[in-house]
Amino acid sequence: MSKIENLSLEDVMGERFSRYSRSIIQERALPDIRDGLKPVQRRILYAMNKDGNTYDKAFRKSAKSVGNVMGNFHPHGDSSIYEALVRMSQDWKVREPLIEMHGNNGSMDGDPPAAMRYTEARLSKISTEMLRDIDKDTVDWVLNFDDTEYEPRCCHPGFQTCW
Repeated sequence: MSKIENLSLEDVMGERFSRYSRSIIQERALPDIRDGLKPVQRRILYAMNKDGNTYDKAFRKSAKSVGNVMGNFHPHGDSSIYEALVRMSQDWKVREPLIEMHGNNGSMDGDPPAAMRYTEARLSKISTEMLRDIDKDTVDWVLNFDDTEYEPRCCHPGFQTCW
């Protein structure tokens, strides 16, 4: 027998939105204290490495990398993925750029980067080193959002998929 509760819309929405907000903050918005990366950044690095888009090979269109990340690991929109990719290339925002980029990647003065169809990117040497042994059981693996392939899993229990 089901129990029907009489709850106000305000109480239900407040409780559900609070849970949703906490989940988003923990799983997408906050960088991990161990490496300073957000899940989208890890997914970009992993996808580019998986594609062989490394410092010792030719640059590829940023749009190709963004589409691959969105289609396989991070279905949250291309603009957020591209913004994360660009940020990892900006030496005025990060200590060591994890992405090398050809083309306009913005400026210290706040000028926006060129559209992803005009820029090219690849992993930096340090990113390639970070990912060197990822396929040697150095991390746990979980299925991606549509259960079609595996991606690295984070050790932090609040995160669903990162390493």
